[in-house]
Amino acid sequence: MKIFAVGMNYAAHQKELHDTLLKPDAPVVFLKADSALLKPGKPFFVPDHFGRIDYEAEVVVRICRLGKNIPVRFASRYYDAMTVGIDFTARDLQRKASQNGQPWTISKGFDGAAAIGEWREAMASVRFRLDRNGETMQQGCTDDMLYSIDETISYISQFFTLKTGDLLYTGTPAGVGPIQIGDHLEGWLEEEKVLDLYCR
Repeated sequence: MKIFAVGMNYAAHQKELHDTLLKPDAPVVFLKADSALLKPGKPFFVPDHFGRIDYEAEVVVRICRLGKNIPVRFASRYYDAMTVGIDFTARDLQRKASQNGQPWTISKGFDGAAAIGEWREAMASVRFRLDRNGETMQQGCTDDMLYSIDETISYISQFFTLKTGDLLYTGTPAGVGPIQIGDHLEGWLEEEKVLDLYCR
C-alpha cells in the first residue's frame, strides 16, 4: 500500500503558510510510509522530541483498481470511497528541511502521521471540517482545490502504478495549527462524523 499526499492544494492554506496565492505548475506530491497509517479509533501519541506537531485535515480517497497513465476523464473510476484524514506534520522539522533544500519525508511520514476516518461512498463534491475540543478549526470543500482529485490521480499515475488499497490525501484548507496532549479531534464529511481521535 502506498500513501500519497498533496501539498499546497488550497490557496488559503498557501497564504497562511507562505504568503502566496500562486498555483503550482503541477500537484505537489509526496509519500508517507505505510507505518504512518493510524487506523480509526486509535489515539495519536504526540512525539515528545519532534517539536511542534500540527493537524492538517484532508479529504482522503481510496484507490479501488489498478491503473497507470490514467486520463483525467476516467480518473473517477479509480476510487470508490472517501473519508476525512489528518496529515500530522512535524512543523519544526519540516521548516528545517525546507530551509536546507531537503525532502519532507520525516516531518510528514513518521509513525502515526496519517490518521484515517471511517470510509464513506465517494462523492463528486463534498464539504468537510475538523473540530478540536468541540471548536471548528478547519473547513473546506473539494470544489476549492487547486488540483481536483481526478487531476491529481491522473498526474500521479504518470509516475506510479496505482494499486487497489492505495490512499490519497488531497490537501488541507486554511486553519492548520498545533496539537496538545489531551486534544480531541473530530472530522466531518458534510454533517456526518467519520473521524474521532484523542491525542495522548
